[in-house]
Amino acid sequence: MPRIVTYNVHRCVGNDRQLDVARVADVLAQLEPDIVALQELDVGRARTNHVDQATEIAERLEMACHFHPAMRVEKELYGDAILSAYPERLIQTGPLPGHPRLPQLEPRGALWLEVEIAGKPVQVINTHLGLVPREQRLQAAFLAGPAWLDHPCCTGPRILLGDFNATGTSIVYRTLTAKLAAARRLAPTRQSSSTFPSPLPVLRIDHVFVSPEIVVRDVFAPFDPLTRLASDHLPLVMDFEVKA
Repeated sequence: MPRIVTYNVHRCVGNDRQLDVARVADVLAQLEPDIVALQELDVGRARTNHVDQATEIAERLEMACHFHPAMRVEKELYGDAILSAYPERLIQTGPLPGHPRLPQLEPRGALWLEVEIAGKPVQVINTHLGLVPREQRLQAAFLAGPAWLDHPCCTGPRILLGDFNATGTSIVYRTLTAKLAAARRLAPTRQSSSTFPSPLPVLRIDHVFVSPEIVVRDVFAPFDPLTRLASDHLPLVMDFEVKA
């Protein structure tokens, strides 16, 4: 059964303030995922020893990697990635709109891969929304529009996931669930899916949304000593099948 994970890795700096890319890879390795959506990765940044975190995690997991820098500072990059053990191809990457009156806010982006699972193409979109409510609403509406979820190529089985910085009561959530279903509501058994903050998770701000062709078998946020330490978010896991 395919397994997909979304994980905000906090530039691989844990709650003990230690930079440890291997520890993040270990969290993922113990989950044995087939597809991974990562947020808050540093690539070539001085603050994290110039490591390409996306590539290093992918190599440790023996997965293909596609990285999108939402922010560039000369040669230093910061952004999101999708890793896959399945055959994949990159469809598109791009920025999300920012707050019109707050241009100094951190840039945000999204990336979209087509992943082949048992001969079926599955569209996987990873994103990380901003922190300001108006900014979030603009970004969610943009993702729900013709550039992404309503794109002519975004058909059939679809999975949108990432760190949305918004709970299930938000306009962001309602905007996206008008297009796709919240995976945790489709799971046969209800397990904890709160992901933030990882030492004592009380907020559901990381989400997975799916189209009707995705059959959700389980959704959970693993809570153990390693996941509590490795990042300020817990990973969010979905086991699923793709309808014939």
